[in-house]
Amino acid sequence: MVNALYYGDNLGYLREMDRESVDLIYLDPPFNSKATYNLLFRSPKGGAVQAQTTAFRDTWTWDVPAERGFEEAIASGSAAGGILRAFRQFLGESDVMAYLAMMAPRLIHLHRTLKPTGSLYLHCDSTASHYLKLILDGIFGPASFRNEIIWKRSHAHNDGKQGSSHFGRITDTILFYAKSEKVTWNRGYLPYDQKYIDRDYRRVDEDGRRYRIGDLRGPGGAARGNPYYEVMGVFRHWAYSEAKMEEMIRQGRVVQTRPGAVPQYKRYLDEMPGVPLQNLWVDMPGINNRSKELIGYPTQKPIALLERIISASSNQGDTVLDPFCGCGTSIAAADKMGRNWIGVDITHYAIDVIEGRLRRQKPRAEYQVKGRPADPASARRLAEQDPYEFQWWSNWMLGVQNYRERKKGADKGIDGIIYFHNPPHGVGQVIISVKGGQNINPDMISALEGTVKREDAQLGVFVCAAAPTPAMRRNAAAMGLVRIGREQFPRIQIVTADELLIGPLPALPRPVESEAFRQPLRPPLPTRVATPQPQLSFALPIPGMKGSRADVQDHLAGGLLAELVAAR
Repeated sequence: MVNALYYGDNLGYLREMDRESVDLIYLDPPFNSKATYNLLFRSPKGGAVQAQTTAFRDTWTWDVPAERGFEEAIASGSAAGGILRAFRQFLGESDVMAYLAMMAPRLIHLHRTLKPTGSLYLHCDSTASHYLKLILDGIFGPASFRNEIIWKRSHAHNDGKQGSSHFGRITDTILFYAKSEKVTWNRGYLPYDQKYIDRDYRRVDEDGRRYRIGDLRGPGGAARGNPYYEVMGVFRHWAYSEAKMEEMIRQGRVVQTRPGAVPQYKRYLDEMPGVPLQNLWVDMPGINNRSKELIGYPTQKPIALLERIISASSNQGDTVLDPFCGCGTSIAAADKMGRNWIGVDITHYAIDVIEGRLRRQKPRAEYQVKGRPADPASARRLAEQDPYEFQWWSNWMLGVQNYRERKKGADKGIDGIIYFHNPPHGVGQVIISVKGGQNINPDMISALEGTVKREDAQLGVFVCAAAPTPAMRRNAAAMGLVRIGREQFPRIQIVTADELLIGPLPALPRPVESEAFRQPLRPPLPTRVATPQPQLSFALPIPGMKGSRADVQDHLAGGLLAELVAAR
């Protein structure tokens, strides 16, 4: 099994996955919270420059994809289809109904991919948990429901507007289903509370071991078949046979607190596993701005939460699937714990964040990334299908540190910023402008030059999916050169989608490598004039492309290997 990250819509991948190939599924899908999650990245210059990144927008509305999801669930033959039909009569074509129509076919396919010993954990909030539970009952069967886990994700806070009439919402719901009675299960325990230890394990033997004493008598007496005999001068019905009792006495496990007292059993604290886990989890608060593991992703979960789930429902070498992997907490936990893993996310940004996280955790982690453009044709296809993802991908290929992706018309001509060393002036900026459409013209080059001036930047890079016109090339060249240190660089450069993959790349100064700002992490990038160093990741064409495929390809921080170029 090869660990893999899939970039794209998870439904397409789930349809193609083998039946009964996964041991554990965890999913934390976005919900209709009307929220646009914004991440703020701090500039190396300080707090004056902030870039806003939209990681994903999770507002669902009833549209053609929702109708298709609904019809697919109905056609599946699963009881969930009938449940979804009843929901539609009740909810109509509402946002919640659109969300359920999106989730139902995915849950049906997830059930198909689970092994008979597998489990599914669905993380949701109170707004949708009751609907999702009924859909899961229809897919797995009501008898497969194991727990509704309540996770206390934060401490008390005021989560509503002034005058709102509800109690603080500080918990999430995790629905736990098993595929069959043969489910993998490893019981977990929590440490004993110190007050409980001090009260119940107050006795200490000659070896310094804490213990408590427990009853040895057989409950129910003779009616339950408990043997009657004498122990240390006391006749009783005991819970053990005489032979077993004699063995425990020889081991020093039977004590009599005073002459004539009923003998009791010594239970050592260091032999007890702890308190068995219950379905109320209050011992691991969510991520906040003081958390050491904070990476700035809006829906990040603590790794301890995923470690608990993975420990309980999988073993070493098992495969964990997260079809909404986000910032990859489940992936990081699975890799750390010796499990194989598959992660899927629709945003290039999320995959980028996960790769950075894996590099920090295990620099030599082996995995594949599937779905990124690996040839010029697939890059142009991405630009046609999703200009915003093309923008993300272009920024990633250029080594952008500061993503400026916003809603249409709100980016002010800035799609990304590269910070570089600009002695003796400190930190310089390269403004990135990305155009995924076919209609490009020389005015866009002039507009970029105006943005560079307005932002007091030094350089600009114009990225386009379509081939630039000769007039655009002339316009860029007419902007002249800028001296940075001892070198000169074109003030405005143009790079195409083809050139992002096969070169040449724009010549840029050495970028800043700093912990002063958070960013979707990449390997340290060399000066763009130098030969790029390989990045440990692998790329395949985006779904639907018939371009060349390689089982393993070296994906560079800024391009593909020359050998790969020659092979094409």
